Amino acid sequence: MPEKNRFSLLLSLGAAVLIVSGGIAFYWLLWQRSRLPGDTLLTAQLIPQEALAVASISTDSAQWQQLRQYGTPETKVALEKHLKQLQEELLQANGYNYLEDIEPLLGKTAMVAYLPDVTPEVKAGKVLLPPQPRKLLPELVVVPIENPLQAQQLLTQAKSQKAKSWLERTYKGIKIVEIQNSGSQNYSATILESFLVVSNNQKITERVIDTYKGKPSVAATPGYQEKLNQIKVSEPFAQIYLNMPALLAAAVANSQQEFSPQNLLAGKQRQGIAAKVTLESEGIRWHSISWLKPESTQKYRLENRNGNLSKLLPANTLSMFSGGNLAQLWQDYAAGANSNPLLPRQLAKVSAGLKATLGLDLEQDLVPWTRGEFSLALIPASQETIATEDNQLSPPLGAGVVLMVKTSDRSFAEATFQKLDQVMATRYEFSVEETELDGQPVVNWTSPLGGISVTHGWLEDELVFLTLGAPIASTIIPQPQGILTQAPLFQRTLPTKPKPNNGQFFLDVERTINSGKLNLPKLTEPQQMWTKAIRAIGLTVAIRDERTTGFELFVKLKTARKTKASPKPEHSVSPSP
Repeated sequence: MPEKNRFSLLLSLGAAVLIVSGGIAFYWLLWQRSRLPGDTLLTAQLIPQEALAVASISTDSAQWQQLRQYGTPETKVALEKHLKQLQEELLQANGYNYLEDIEPLLGKTAMVAYLPDVTPEVKAGKVLLPPQPRKLLPELVVVPIENPLQAQQLLTQAKSQKAKSWLERTYKGIKIVEIQNSGSQNYSATILESFLVVSNNQKITERVIDTYKGKPSVAATPGYQEKLNQIKVSEPFAQIYLNMPALLAAAVANSQQEFSPQNLLAGKQRQGIAAKVTLESEGIRWHSISWLKPESTQKYRLENRNGNLSKLLPANTLSMFSGGNLAQLWQDYAAGANSNPLLPRQLAKVSAGLKATLGLDLEQDLVPWTRGEFSLALIPASQETIATEDNQLSPPLGAGVVLMVKTSDRSFAEATFQKLDQVMATRYEFSVEETELDGQPVVNWTSPLGGISVTHGWLEDELVFLTLGAPIASTIIPQPQGILTQAPLFQRTLPTKPKPNNGQFFLDVERTINSGKLNLPKLTEPQQMWTKAIRAIGLTVAIRDERTTGFELFVKLKTARKTKASPKPEHSVSPSP
C-alpha cells in the first residue's frame, strides 16, 4: 500500500484528536481504560520538556456525552458549530468518517500539548523567548494506537485522498509526511513505535523526534509522575500538567512590564501544577497539586487554620474568600508580584496608596494585627435599604463588601481604626458617627456625596469587621438566621476537601456576573454567552508540605435538558461519510 495513503489516514486520526482537544479549549476558552499501566507516562515521554501545558484526555464516548450535557442552548450551538467546522476541514477533506475510520484506532487517551514556537534560549542564566501568539488549538497531539493489527487492516482499505500538496521527508532517520488541503491548515505527522504524532507546526514534529531520540521530556520533569500518582481519582476525563517555568517565561515575553533577572530567578522556583479532571452530574471538578522545585529556597508555611467565618455571613452572600492568615497572604503576594507576570502587579501599589490616601503604613499599622483568620465577602443590599438612602447624588450601590479579621491584638486594631476615623473626618469630610446596631457599638462613615457607606466594629472579642459600599452591616448584625454555610448552592459548590484547609473561595456567577445588576465591567457578547453557562465556582486550598499545595476546584454548570440521543455522537463528533 502506498505510504502516501497510509500517512493520510493517520493524519486524519490525529485531526480527530485535534477536534476533541479543540472542543475543550473552545468550550472553556482557556481538560482509562489503560491498555497497559503508565500509558499516560509513556505518551509524556514524547512531549518536549519545554511544553507550556499538557493534557491527557479520555477518548471514552460516554464521558464526552456527559460533557455535551453542560451549558446553555446557546453554548451548545456554538460548540457544535465549531466542531462541525473542524470536522469538515480535518476529516471530510480527507474522505474519512470518525466512527468508522478513526475511533477504532484510538487508545483510551490522547495527549495534547501547547509548546512555545521556538525552544527557549538560555543566556547568562536568563530565559530568552520571543512573544508568543495566543492559540486556541494545541500544536501537538500524540495518540497511542491501541490495536496495530486492526489499524493495519484499515490502512489497506484507505479511501481516496483530496490533498492539495504532499511532502515526504526524513528527519534523523524518521519519515515525516506533511499535507495541506485546499483552504485548510497544514499538518505534519510521523509514527514513533506505537504512537502517532500530529502537529500543525513541522518544527514541533522535529522537536518531538529529538525528544524520542533522548532530549528531556515532560515525563522526566521532577515531580511530574509522583504528583499525578498522588491524586487518587478513578477514571478521570483528563490529566493536566502546567509547566510553570515555561508559562512564566512565555508570560514575560508577552508582558509590557520589565522584570529584573533577580525577580525572574525567584519566579522560577515554581515547578508545576498537576490536575485530574472529573465530570460530575452538576459540573466539572479539578483535583490538583502545585509544587515547587526540589532545590527551591522558597518554602510554604505549613499551617491550615482557615476556620469557618462563612457561618457569620448571610445565605444570600454573592461571593466569599477566606483564609487562615491575612498578613501572610499579603506578604506572599507582595513577594511574588515582582517575579510572577501571571499576578496582577497593580495590587503591589496598595502599600503606597494607603500611605498617600489614608496615612497608614501597611507593614506597621495593618500587618501586626491581621495575622489571623479572615473573610472577604460581597453581600447584596436589601431593596428596602437602597430605597431609603438619603443622598442620591450618586447611583445606589447594589452590594457591599465586608472584611472580617480575627486578631490577637485588639488594642492595636482599635488604634488603627481610630486613626482611620480621624483621617476620614478631617481629610475627606466624611460624617463619622459612633452609634449602635441591634445594641452593638459600631462606627459609621457617610460620604457627603452619598453612594458609599462604611461601617466598622466588633462581632466578637477578637473579630473585627468593616463594610464598604452599600449599607450591609445590618445583614451580619445580628447574626443572620439563614447563613451561607447552610445555603444549598454553597454546599453543592464549595469543595469540602482538602481538610483542614488554608483558604476557600466561592462565587455565585449567576447572581453576580450574569445578573447585570452590580455595575461590573461589561463583558463582550461571546464572554457573556460562555459565563451564562456557569452557575457557581468553588475552590478549597491546603498546604500539604513546605513545597506542595493541594487544591480542589469545582465549576457548577448549567446542564442542557436531556433529550433522546444515540449513545454515539454521530452528528457532532463524526462527520457524515
